[in-house]
Amino acid sequence: MSGWNEKAIPDQSGRVAVVTGANSGIGYAAARELARKGARVVLACRSERRGGEARDRLLSEVPGAEAELARLNLGDLASVREFATSYPYERLDLLINNAGVMALPYGTTADGFETQFGTNHLGHFALAGLLLPSILATPGARVVTVSSGMHAVANIDIHDLNSERRYRRWIAYARSKTANLLFVHELARRLAAHGSDVIAAAAHPGYAATNLQTAGVQMEGRTVAERFVRVGNRFFAQSAEAGALPTLYAATAPDVSPDSFTGPSLAGWRGSPAPSWRAPWTRNDEAGQRLWSASEELTGVTYDALKGCPGHQR
Repeated sequence: MSGWNEKAIPDQSGRVAVVTGANSGIGYAAARELARKGARVVLACRSERRGGEARDRLLSEVPGAEAELARLNLGDLASVREFATSYPYERLDLLINNAGVMALPYGTTADGFETQFGTNHLGHFALAGLLLPSILATPGARVVTVSSGMHAVANIDIHDLNSERRYRRWIAYARSKTANLLFVHELARRLAAHGSDVIAAAAHPGYAATNLQTAGVQMEGRTVAERFVRVGNRFFAQSAEAGALPTLYAATAPDVSPDSFTGPSLAGWRGSPAPSWRAPWTRNDEAGQRLWSASEELTGVTYDALKGCPGHQR
């Protein structure tokens, strides 16, 4: 794994990849490199304008690439269902759950969920469940979910998943990233019980310069804080391209294990992909099953294709 970079990505010809949040940052870099290696890439983006600009940019950077845009708002379950219903391919080799929001002022999604939990976890939970038949039908498929080293700040509160008792933006973000890892843990367990060779894995970018850091302060009009964040991104963060490498490794490297967590090698901050430390609560079977059941109830997506495997709960 040492020194691994985008040049080591195996040929992706004939494969189909869906990348959420592919209009910028890590998502765009991952989509571009998969397309460069021959994959047909679906850029799943909330904004059709920004997504269209990203697709055009990708096609200019990778002439002949197979890249298309599809609208997906993870904060609206109706949009998630529409995306899954209109998905045009029988196969899905790579689902990269990349899109996310970070440290926003309190708000709710179209369905009334706290924005960070609803977008970062529930939206992707629903998307993967609705696309599961195509994933299971594809030999060697993978589901890669982008978490964060910030997950270590807080475990989920199964009794207050939507932060209704008290909202602290960074705690809510950390809990949503813990939820990402618990989702991967439980999905990997259920896939194994089902006898599937689909790999569910997680990754995180370390500290990468993207617009994720500035979104919250921009929403509040905090110009001084925004400038501070931009300075930090410029001098301390690695590039979005470097931040995308753990995701690309988890999506394509031949030795990736189910429920693995890949991040930057240097203290989880920057560098080439390496196995990443994760909080022990992210591998708790009971917590994973309880979050799974709650997520099914909240989204109405029940992963029917995996029903009957040991540990399935309703």
